[in-house]
Amino acid sequence: MKYMKSDDVIKIYEEWKKQYGAETYKHMSEILEEIKRRHKEDWSKHPTKKQDYEQSWRAFKGKIFERLVQHIITNEIKELGLKVVNGNELERSNDLSNELSKIKDNLAINYGEEFGTFLPDVDIVIYDPDNDRSKVLVVISSKVTLRERIAQTGYWKFKLLQNEKTKDIKVYFITLDEDGTLTRKKPPKKGRAIVEVDLDCTYVLTEEKIEESDKVKLFEHFIDDLKELLKNEKNKNSPS
Repeated sequence: MKYMKSDDVIKIYEEWKKQYGAETYKHMSEILEEIKRRHKEDWSKHPTKKQDYEQSWRAFKGKIFERLVQHIITNEIKELGLKVVNGNELERSNDLSNELSKIKDNLAINYGEEFGTFLPDVDIVIYDPDNDRSKVLVVISSKVTLRERIAQTGYWKFKLLQNEKTKDIKVYFITLDEDGTLTRKKPPKKGRAIVEVDLDCTYVLTEEKIEESDKVKLFEHFIDDLKELLKNEKNKNSPS
């Protein structure tokens, strides 16, 4: 049976990009609606057992949103001399390259002798391959809405801060915010409070207006902020 795959999703995004260029990300909700129509056509030919369509779509939607975010940011990140790896690749593979093994070691959180080390639940890892230690700069959780994992992301930021090895890693959240949790700073919803206090920054892919702050921004600011972070890292590590 043939179901839509992530490569099919990327092709759809690239078709939209021919029309909207650098601002294609603002149309992500519309792109997902087109993907949903095609996905439903596939599903109706071979429906999953014991699941209605919406359950099947929600699971697929989360996975492809993560895939699309990684696709959108990867080339620009490479132009900065940085690299991107999917968190699942670090988690699942037992045959990592030397470079990725370093990344895994540098990201692992130690729960003590009795319980060992575990990786935080993140979708995307941005790191500096030129650094001898393959330094991890940023980890990203990418979800359609905040309610899917925002409190858990705040927990991982807390755990990373507790360790000298990981305390400088930035924790970002990228979302469509389809339920409008981030629209206003005051009065804040719980999700807005969490991202303002517990995370380093949250970026929203939307055409809608949101009340921005230092911690909640439109997605268009993501690369510029990453450039500033990289500049600060180089200044910090350069000889006085």
